[in-house]
Formats: sequence, structure tokens, C-alpha cells
Amino acid sequence: MNQETLSLKQAQEDVDAWIKSIGVRYFNELTNTAILMEEVGELARLMSRTYGEQSFKESDKNRDLGDEMADVLWVLICLANQTGVDLTAAFKANLAKKTNRDSERHLGNKKLR
Repeated sequence: MNQETLSLKQAQEDVDAWIKSIGVRYFNELTNTAILMEEVGELARLMSRTYGEQSFKESDKNRDLGDEMADVLWVLICLANQTGVDLTAAFKANLAKKTNRDSERHLGNKKLR
């Protein structure tokens, strides 16, 4: 794996290789969806303590924001692999959808100025 750049395709391949060699097998899709929600919750907890108004608990103090985001990405990639989603194609299509839908909406939003 190239440490400088990593495409979504390569990330999907790397996760798949890791699962098959170290992780034994994928958890089923429902289990991975529940794990994704857990990981998003951990990220939200850290965000609320770092950037929001909640104070840190001892158990939260050594958490790393990037690591929490990577946990979310990992499980999302697992789900993409399991369900046959090409994240590169999906992301490109999603970006095009947002561009078409929002190309003028945000520019005209006075709240964003």
C-alpha cells in the first residue's frame, strides 16, 4: 500500500485482503451496520467533547479523531465490499448529484456568508 496516496478502490482491496487473511471473514451486513453505528457514535462523542460544549471524561481523553474517522471508514468499506458497491463510482455519482442540485443553492444562501 502506498502511504502517500490511497484510492477508494485500493482501500476496498486492502480491507478485503485484510479480512480474508487476518479477519477470517466479514461479519454479516446487519452486524456491520450495527458496528458502523457504534463507530459513528464514538466519533460523535469525541466531536462533541472536542468542538462542542461537553467536557471530556477520563475515558475520552486519549482518543484520536483521525483514528475514530478511520474506524467509520473501515466499516463503511466493509459494507461496500459485502454489497458490491464500487465506492469510487458511487462517490463520483454522488458528487455529480450534489453539484447539479446545489450549484446555485449554496451561493445564494445568506447564512453561509
